[in-house]
Amino acid sequence: MRSLGFSLTAAAMLLVSGASLAQAWIEYRNPGQGFAVNFPGEPTVEESVWESEYGAHLPARIFRAETARGNYSVTVVDYREAERILTERAGDCPQGAETCSGSIASTGAGYWRVDMQGSMVYAAWQFLQRDTEATHFGWHFLDLVEGLQLQLTNPDQSRTFVSINLHADRLYVLEATVPQGRRGMGLFQQSLQFLDEDGIRIRYERIYHNSAPPPARLPR
Repeated sequence: MRSLGFSLTAAAMLLVSGASLAQAWIEYRNPGQGFAVNFPGEPTVEESVWESEYGAHLPARIFRAETARGNYSVTVVDYREAERILTERAGDCPQGAETCSGSIASTGAGYWRVDMQGSMVYAAWQFLQRDTEATHFGWHFLDLVEGLQLQLTNPDQSRTFVSINLHADRLYVLEATVPQGRRGMGLFQQSLQFLDEDGIRIRYERIYHNSAPPPARLPR
């Protein structure tokens, strides 16, 4: 009986511990920035500046949650400013410089269209420049919004998991770095949702490409 009592007590403690661990994760919602995601606790928010591939300094916000189980962040870059910034810069270019004048339809003045539509690849390139080993790099989608995913092994054998999506001219970069053998990054990566200005989750009927007219949304 004493052995059974100990087993029941231990099982109860494990259940409580598991419940506490599960409760540590929260759904963080930010309609103003157009996203929701699961974080291991309330994130801090940092104002930042993102330098794009073509030299535009764009407003960005970084949402971070750092725990003993790993570090998690979402960087949101407002590429809606790219057209204005790079068009203004194009006015100072030497006359006839094609990379500054560009084509209205395909590249935009100052190549702002190229800058925006190439932003996911450019963001991925920043990770590939690190002192790390890439073990996966591929195309993916979340809620049918296309993107890229990377998996990296760092020198200390920690693992970094990255998701990059471009939606409504905003770049979303999710990064989770966890110690060797730890879990949790899947819960983070796969939880990203895109929200409209009313905080309603956006779900499309087919693949969303940022450069094309948005597909019809599925009914709520």
